[in-house]
Amino acid sequence: MRARAAIPAVVLLAAIVGVAATQPRLARITHKVKERGDVYAFPPPAQLHAATLGWDAAAVDLLWSKLLVEYGVHWSEHRDFLAAPMYIDAILELEPTYAAMYRLVGTILAYRPLRGTEQDVRLARSYLERGTAVRPSDPRLWMDYGQFLAYIAPAFLPDAVEREAWRKTGARAIGHAVDLGADAQRALTAADLLGDSTDAIPYLERAYAFTEKPEMAQVHQAIGQRLATLELSAMRDAADAAARAITSRWQREMPFVTRDFYELAGPVPDVPRCAGLRQTDDDACARNWTANTASASVVGALGADER
Repeated sequence: MRARAAIPAVVLLAAIVGVAATQPRLARITHKVKERGDVYAFPPPAQLHAATLGWDAAAVDLLWSKLLVEYGVHWSEHRDFLAAPMYIDAILELEPTYAAMYRLVGTILAYRPLRGTEQDVRLARSYLERGTAVRPSDPRLWMDYGQFLAYIAPAFLPDAVEREAWRKTGARAIGHAVDLGADAQRALTAADLLGDSTDAIPYLERAYAFTEKPEMAQVHQAIGQRLATLELSAMRDAADAAARAITSRWQREMPFVTRDFYELAGPVPDVPRCAGLRQTDDDACARNWTANTASASVVGALGADER
């Protein structure tokens, strides 16, 4: 009887010894496998709908949770996280309009463990643009897209011209977010990014109209001041452009008369170019100046010949 009672204790002791002998080696192997690469345990996106058996929403929640956990674990373990696009593709395959994914995709890719690359940033932009296509009326998404292009992405791009182009695109996206209902004060951010460009004027005009409520008086005033500055600058630029165009045509067409006489006589159209009825609406073929030489129509009429 005593021998039978001792059998469980012997088995338990043997199990403990076996675990103690094998665990360190298995732990080392497991650690090495994790260091070499991650195992993505889900089917490819094309097969996910069949694999989830109709439980797409539950699968999206599982994938999203897994992605966030893996992102944090890789940061804590100081390991590269290269599987993020697989999770992102899987989530968007099951739910293309998943808002949480679009809100964080820029951060997940640009600041992935251990270091994001130019390729990651370009991929993040493609996902965000996909989001604006499937959620065109989401002001938060447009704002996230614009801020990513304006502030985060340029640091990863080697070409200065491309960086500036991305910032401009980001500024327009921020302005569009304001149009859709985002914080109207962000229109000033878009204007700052666009600089003195007249592209900022439409966004500021709409934001100025949105902030007429008394509780937004301070923002309304700030937008109005910036709008007035840009409009005045645009008028001066248009006047200067018109004056330069007139001077150029005067020196080319009638340099032997005074400028005042040339402006009084009007432009000299190119007869071969302006012959025929089809050229009637061509601004370059106009035979007199418009009343306001600083207007956009004059700039177009005068600049067309210069081009």
